[in-house]
Amino acid sequence: QVQLVESGGGLVQPGGSLRLSCAASGSIGSIDTMGWYRQAPGKERELVAAITSGGSTNYASSVRGRFTISRDNTKNTVYLQMNSLKPEDTAVYYCNARVRVKYGSYYSTYWGQGTPVTVSS
Repeated sequence: QVQLVESGGGLVQPGGSLRLSCAASGSIGSIDTMGWYRQAPGKERELVAAITSGGSTNYASSVRGRFTISRDNTKNTVYLQMNSLKPEDTAVYYCNARVRVKYGSYYSTYWGQGTPVTVSS
């Protein structure tokens, strides 16, 4: 069993910064790609950023240059540093990870419960 727990969300002013964390725990064998998604009211969930186990990254065009995704494999944790935040960044942010459980032979996708981010003055 695997659990992803996000933290770091909250209320910030436009132009401000926020750092999200997501820690995976449980019967983990290995973790492949990890990522952050977000969903605003009335909109589909969208990919914000992703990072492979080797450190390769991918960003949505709307956040490129402002957000940075990173991970600490020793802690099974992925981070999202968000700078120059805009009101349109307001959404619930979800952590995602492809995880192989201990003694398993395949990867499954897991999701965190989400952490809300509100950008407003």
